[in-house]
Amino acid sequence: MNAVINESLAAIPGQAWNNRFATLGSDFYTELQPTPLPAPCWISRNEALACELGLQEQWFASQESLEVFTGNRILEGSQPLASVYSGHQFGQWAGQLGDGRAILLGELSTALGPQEIQLKGAGATPYSRMGDGRAVLRSSIREYLCSEAMHGLGIPTTRALCVTGSNARVRREEMETAAVVTRTAPSFIRFGHFEHFSYSDQHQQLKTLADYVIDNFYPRCRDTTQAYAALLQAVSERTAHMVAAWQAVGFCHGVMNTDNMSILGLTIDYGPFQFLDAFDPGHICNHSDTQGRYAYNKQPNIAYWNLFCLGQALLPLMDSQEQALAALESYKTVFPDALQARMGAKLGLPDTRTDDKSLIENTFKLLAADKVDYTIFWHRLGAFGTAQGREAVRDLFMDRSGFDAWALSYSERIAQVDKGLRADLMLKNNPRYVLRNHLGEQAIQAAKLNDFSVVNTLLTLLQAPFDEHPGHESLAGFPPDWAASIEISCSS
Repeated sequence: MNAVINESLAAIPGQAWNNRFATLGSDFYTELQPTPLPAPCWISRNEALACELGLQEQWFASQESLEVFTGNRILEGSQPLASVYSGHQFGQWAGQLGDGRAILLGELSTALGPQEIQLKGAGATPYSRMGDGRAVLRSSIREYLCSEAMHGLGIPTTRALCVTGSNARVRREEMETAAVVTRTAPSFIRFGHFEHFSYSDQHQQLKTLADYVIDNFYPRCRDTTQAYAALLQAVSERTAHMVAAWQAVGFCHGVMNTDNMSILGLTIDYGPFQFLDAFDPGHICNHSDTQGRYAYNKQPNIAYWNLFCLGQALLPLMDSQEQALAALESYKTVFPDALQARMGAKLGLPDTRTDDKSLIENTFKLLAADKVDYTIFWHRLGAFGTAQGREAVRDLFMDRSGFDAWALSYSERIAQVDKGLRADLMLKNNPRYVLRNHLGEQAIQAAKLNDFSVVNTLLTLLQAPFDEHPGHESLAGFPPDWAASIEISCSS
């Protein structure tokens, strides 16, 4: 059924390859070719990202580009490979994992700087663990839209250049069609890469990997007395900022295994994710997470647990365990400070004070008590300064007296802030559009009928989520009743 890879090499006009990861050697990856798909078609192209990368518009829309980003043609200068890593999954050591359905084409020199280009769903690799190496249309659309939604929200993330589809059939819970999403990032190295070499006592390879990451992404660590401890601290702080950003927008990752944690502090591997509808601190978005390990309110502590695993993996390169623990300590201060700053901005407070912590905590408690729609509350709060705007916020609550008490303390606080500054802050920090589960599901169902317009409409809205987008107001409204029945699992 599979097509044969075209022997002629495709070149991206005006682009040069660097492929730094490939210089690490065969201990770190297996070279292989993508497995072609028959009759590929475009599902969606991210023209904005293509422009940022410096890709020529005409080439990006070409048949050659379609074949390249489906894995049916090889790019001149690329070195396709799948990397090996290990990891903890749901708190248990899982051993060797690796790129089971992702193939790194290589690294391009782009207008954004060096960017790795990776095909997800391009066929089996030595690390597929009895899997087929394919991605399905629904999961590819979800990742494509959510990575760009996160970027639009200003949250560190891998990004998605395009999605291609095929009539090839793939079995999951049922038969589905295959798709490939092209992802970009400065690096796809995960905590699990370090765990792999540490747990297998390959300490020279561990050092090689750590040196590669430091030299290419954390060069300031070389200015310290212990570069590897400095690396752990820097990664801890980036991770703290990322998770604070997640919490502020009500994002649930759903599967925060160590192999799904980026060494660059990027959101990576969009599977059973969800943006909260009703605010429930204990919400579990992953149907496979039967113990609730990755519930929304547990994400900050799980991130620290994962960093602790990274610290253990780096121990062979450090002078002592105490050194690793000291490097991890910064997470405990950076995360709460970053979250308070984010939540303060959502409340319209340019500078948060010590006593603002109680206001923020009371806001969360108020929302949780009535399970108020998270995104709509924050967006409406921007108009709180008018009587009509205040009533629109109040209407979200059943406990009116509880809201009134909170509103009084909030009114007293914002009276100390310039109105124009407050309004500007809230407009920039309270999105109107997020990728709710039901919106993703609508895009998927339309795409199954070869209607890709919903995907492209959502892409446009999510790339500018703070704008009004007249004519699309319904997509910023309350979720329909059926949205509560959507189940997202690790197979998604």
